[in-house]
Amino acid sequence: MIESKAMLDVKACTDTLLDRADFLRIDATRKLNPTQKAEMGQFFTPSPVAKLMASMFTKKPQNLTILDPGAGVGSLSAALVAEICSWDDQKPKSITIAAYEIDPMLIDYLHTTIEEIARICDNEGIMFSGEVFSEDFMVAGIAMINGGLVPGDRRRFSTAILNPPYHKIRNNSKTKQLLKQVNIETTNLYTAFMWLVIKLLEPGGEMVAITPRSFCNGPYYRPFRKALFKAMKIKRVHVYESRKTAFQDDDVLQENIIIHAIKEKVDANDDKIVISSSIGPDDEYVTLREVDYDQFVRPGDPDFVIHIVPDEMAHRIGEQMGVLDSSLKDLNLIVSTGRVVDFRAKHLVRRSPSLGAVPLIYPAHFSNGFIRWPVEGLKKPDAIICENPDLLVPSGFYVLVKRFSSKEEEKRIVAAVFDPTKISSEVQAKHDISVKTEALVGFENHINYYHRSGKGMPMLLAKGLAAFLNSTLVDQYFRQFSGHTQVNATDLKSLKYPNETRLLSLGERIGENFPSQDELDLLVKEELGIAEEEMAIDPVKAGKKIKETVGILKALGLPKAQLNDRSALTLLALLDIKGGTPWRDASRPLLGITEMMNYFSEHFGVKYAPNTRETVRRQTVHQFIQAGLILVNPDNPSRPINSPDTRYQIEDNALNLIKSYDSPSWNSNLEIYLKTVKTLRRLQAKEREMALIPVKLPNGDELELTAGGQNVLIKQIIEELCPRYLPGGFVVYMDDAGRKNKEDALEYLKNNLGITIDRHGKMPDVIVHIPDKHWLILVEAVTSHGPIDIKRHNELKDLFHKPDLGLIFVTAFLDRQTMGRYLSEIAWETEVWVAEAPTHLIHFNGERFLGPY
Repeated sequence: MIESKAMLDVKACTDTLLDRADFLRIDATRKLNPTQKAEMGQFFTPSPVAKLMASMFTKKPQNLTILDPGAGVGSLSAALVAEICSWDDQKPKSITIAAYEIDPMLIDYLHTTIEEIARICDNEGIMFSGEVFSEDFMVAGIAMINGGLVPGDRRRFSTAILNPPYHKIRNNSKTKQLLKQVNIETTNLYTAFMWLVIKLLEPGGEMVAITPRSFCNGPYYRPFRKALFKAMKIKRVHVYESRKTAFQDDDVLQENIIIHAIKEKVDANDDKIVISSSIGPDDEYVTLREVDYDQFVRPGDPDFVIHIVPDEMAHRIGEQMGVLDSSLKDLNLIVSTGRVVDFRAKHLVRRSPSLGAVPLIYPAHFSNGFIRWPVEGLKKPDAIICENPDLLVPSGFYVLVKRFSSKEEEKRIVAAVFDPTKISSEVQAKHDISVKTEALVGFENHINYYHRSGKGMPMLLAKGLAAFLNSTLVDQYFRQFSGHTQVNATDLKSLKYPNETRLLSLGERIGENFPSQDELDLLVKEELGIAEEEMAIDPVKAGKKIKETVGILKALGLPKAQLNDRSALTLLALLDIKGGTPWRDASRPLLGITEMMNYFSEHFGVKYAPNTRETVRRQTVHQFIQAGLILVNPDNPSRPINSPDTRYQIEDNALNLIKSYDSPSWNSNLEIYLKTVKTLRRLQAKEREMALIPVKLPNGDELELTAGGQNVLIKQIIEELCPRYLPGGFVVYMDDAGRKNKEDALEYLKNNLGITIDRHGKMPDVIVHIPDKHWLILVEAVTSHGPIDIKRHNELKDLFHKPDLGLIFVTAFLDRQTMGRYLSEIAWETEVWVAEAPTHLIHFNGERFLGPY
């Protein structure tokens, strides 16, 4: 598609707007006090996230009234206006923005962004009005809802875009009392902000928000979910699979989702919701799935629990759980949280075992499906005296579930059977202390426990229930509605269970020890009556195979960026391994990128957007090649790498290793392979070192730089920065272009500019001379070393000083993220250029833009 000059101008303007907003975000993040950030729940929206949010709006009214509560530096408003300006067919007549920000330090940043937006709108012929309110949105929002005395206080909005603060609301706080005025009952600022926004939207208004996923389930957020579904129609949900990437600059570890909703009535018969997911903001590899409303929220569910089903595997998990129809009430069971809060019962706890004390069970006592007590070397006292019987329960068979899973555990739900006979026999044998099975037992507060009216349950029922809870089926289903590692008793109450007959039958098949995970999953499947031949894709096996493949990639030393489902699916396709295929049956098909993606869909139910093929190539296949894991065009080595017919194939040694994955020889084979591949990688590194990067100079000449390192950036400086900002410039010097280049550069500087530099002097990475202006541009390419800071600035000024010569200093980065790490070091009166946004230049203070001082 050929873009017109007008289209290119609009894009350049909006890109500049987004870049400047993101620069302000990075600068503000650097200046904020970490303690204050945590207290106020301030986590600013990175540009890629903001752009995705802005792209979700579907309506194009002629007059937009935009609400941006908790606006920060204005990143979201900037992204939305940039998106609006790209509407080719029907740009709006007017845009009004109301941006609220309580932090005084951010107000100047926000004003700067609003001024930039005003310039863009003026350029596009859009009438614009932007208001910055330096006040608490909670107070202002409640005043607008209540009507107030001033007509302006009763305003409503057509559009809202928000990244609300994340912080708990205390029960005795002023905020809690204020919210009661407008019938809002919630426990966190982010849901309070969303609820206020919903009330402030006009009918048909749209809201896009990025929030933690925690509101999707649990009793604390039930009132909010009920209000959300009563007022709004959810249109799209986007999930970031990695907890760390959406707000990586701020170390936010909550699982985040973006939600797009319209203020109109839901028609459950024909309404669909698009669920998309990606690993992180910079990952263009997006899965897309359209689901019916009743898959998103189960009809008749009084708790309005939200189920996020991003792919066919997750859908099939839901279908399999759908065959279960028993509640805990049907099973005559109750689940409660352990009564003993150890720090409140310090006067009661004892080191185990101890006369007069009974077991106090912690998560550390979980061992292969049973409770093992006592545990040698446990730091906590794990016995408790019976002074307060209300903290204890009669000893019996219970099923315990950890409330918090550790980082080492792959599963969210971890269950174990408390068997009083095992406890008493083990203690008596080891310590010669009589422990009666009819005694009491304490369960610590980090444990949920299943019981019958406060007492134990039949042994076989306990074993069957623990087996069911420990199955991969339950774990994968739980992840659809729970975005955090905490397992609340309420979550367990919301599950459906097999009937008692099936649980007892399952319990009969559990002996003194629980079977392996694979055997356990097979037992659960058989007892639930799930036949393998009925399923084109077995979601449990498919999910397990993906997890195992990530483990293989980790063992092979692949970088963190490739330890994900996308890379796992790519490797599985190249091995022709399906969910039920044994590793020993792996093979070596020749596949192109499109064929791989078709394989993901057909055999794992994971469908990606068609425009993500290049992302697979850049973010997975390229790294597999570098690791020596796969080969390119082994059938036709002369085929160009960029040919649409390019094919990839697993390397022979890697194939033989992976075929032994679940065999006893895996560890020894892995050790041998890694030693071998180390040699291969050294050879590959040598080859890459010998390979050359062609660089085209502004005058049309070509030369070659050694591949790798900073030369990738130097190539972009010469081919992107110079033509745009330094027309007529002569490239005097490039680092790593060879000794002759340096000799020529020193001679040029001496003969043409009268500058004599010692051949051992610390030259910048690129030197460009513009003879017409008599300017010398000194560029540092930052990859592993730092930018032009004050020290380097002074060094270069002294090194190249000439009274009549104009010196310009530029620091170049590959991407914004790298720039963010060095912002505080960059010297004033210098320029910054980022290769990923080549059409923009950032000027650091001073009255001149790209000019000498």
